[in-house]
Amino acid sequence: MTRLTAADLSPSAYVDGFARANLPPFDEWPEFLFDLPGLQYPERLNCVAELVDAAIAKGWGERTALVGANERWTYRDLVDRIDRIAHVLRRDLKLVTGNRVLLRGANCPMMAACILAVQKAGLIAVPTMPLLRAAELGKIIDKARVDAVLCATALRAELDALDQCPPVLLFGDQTDAQGLDALMRPHGEPFDAVDTSADDVCLISFTSGTTGVPKGTMHFHRDVLAICDCFPPHVLRSQVDDVFIGTPPLAFTFGLGGLLLFPLRVGASAILLEKLTPESLLAAIEQHRATVCFTAPTFYRQMAPLAARHDLTSLTRTVSAGEALPLATRDAWREASGLDMIDGIGATEILHIFISAAGADIRPGATGKPVPGYQACILDKDGKRVGPGVIGRLAIKGPTGCRYLADPRQREYVRDGWNLTGDAYEMDADGYFYYRSRTDDMIISAGYNIAGPEVEEALLRHPAVAECGVIGRPDEERGQLVEAHVVLKAGFEPSDALVCGLQDFVKQQIAPYKYPRSVKFRDTLPRTETGKLQRFKLRAEALE
Repeated sequence: MTRLTAADLSPSAYVDGFARANLPPFDEWPEFLFDLPGLQYPERLNCVAELVDAAIAKGWGERTALVGANERWTYRDLVDRIDRIAHVLRRDLKLVTGNRVLLRGANCPMMAACILAVQKAGLIAVPTMPLLRAAELGKIIDKARVDAVLCATALRAELDALDQCPPVLLFGDQTDAQGLDALMRPHGEPFDAVDTSADDVCLISFTSGTTGVPKGTMHFHRDVLAICDCFPPHVLRSQVDDVFIGTPPLAFTFGLGGLLLFPLRVGASAILLEKLTPESLLAAIEQHRATVCFTAPTFYRQMAPLAARHDLTSLTRTVSAGEALPLATRDAWREASGLDMIDGIGATEILHIFISAAGADIRPGATGKPVPGYQACILDKDGKRVGPGVIGRLAIKGPTGCRYLADPRQREYVRDGWNLTGDAYEMDADGYFYYRSRTDDMIISAGYNIAGPEVEEALLRHPAVAECGVIGRPDEERGQLVEAHVVLKAGFEPSDALVCGLQDFVKQQIAPYKYPRSVKFRDTLPRTETGKLQRFKLRAEALE
């Protein structure tokens, strides 16, 4: 691997040099690959100019871009909103290029416009999950040295609870004379996109916290386009007439890509709705004739028994990511919808999906193969590549990769040019990759290696189980015991007999030594706002 130096980056357009100054040392960066013809980007590049201004130049101005609960914007409408917000940021708030703007809002067209306006104005977007509390927001504001905040009026309470907070501009209340909506009105002239470098940071995304300690990941303008030019054209096969819909927040890179960037790149439209339930998502798919759906496995599992109530004939592709897709969920969704799930694994550090498969390339049980533009392999504990049939650490290279914001954990994530995602995978002889567990979710019991998700997969096939999480509980005799935390479906009650029934059920499906020796019934499981199971919280409870 050739080590990068400051001379390898295009000159920054930013007055505020915070982002460049807080990138990891160059010898800790992953190797970046730009082998695909579609990944050859110019040195000067503003991703929003390429995504929305270019749409107008292509004649897409009157096409529908974004649809909210009570509004429908064309591409021309979207550009108008973006430009007005950009003027407010630069003229009224007096922000300078390179400043960081924290964004706080549920999925809606205005939240999308705010993110894009920040980037078009040569600022750095720091989107945050709507459910974050004051203490969590305070850490993000401090770590990213945030200069201003754009916040939906309905979510202001947690910001008000902070002892110190940068200037806040609220949106979503048309009657607020001091709010963003009012300040936008006088700015009717176009805003010329800042001539940013392809290597300028335009996005700082904070990890969703499955390990309990979020990290800031820094992404360039070219990274934003790179994820649009890998998975969507080569696996998803996005088309101009597609209608995208789903649940992941725009503050989560799975949602930012799937519900905003990907449709904009091809001139398609996106339905942006907040507080969706499985039932309301199905109704929205029917109402808006959506063709592409992005959500987590848990949602698909909950939607499957409800699907027959809705006309889903418009759907042609459904994408699952955010956590491992159980085979039982894949099967239930196929039976309910007639669609084979497009599974995928991505990471906030790498921005979006890098292993996946669609159509005839789907192999049940496998996540898929590396998305064109990316390379993947399995490494052993010594960092050496292993062949088919061996479980090890998943390693990734491609046009995007990890750059933590001033964080020593960079050295743990990147080794010898590879991004180590923290997932334990196995590859078969045909190059398909199979998820086994998070590397910290592998249970070692009496000398056996047991993958928690494999036990979860077995339990989810039982008719009484709605959700489950499996961890290793410390045990003096065996080292760890396999412990299952189970949420029951309506109509089932916890009992000793049901514990035995679940244990016997698992023994019949997978090797008997993997069965859960401890079963705990719960009302809910701890999850992140993006739906990922927080096994670290279950493990913490086991130590109490």
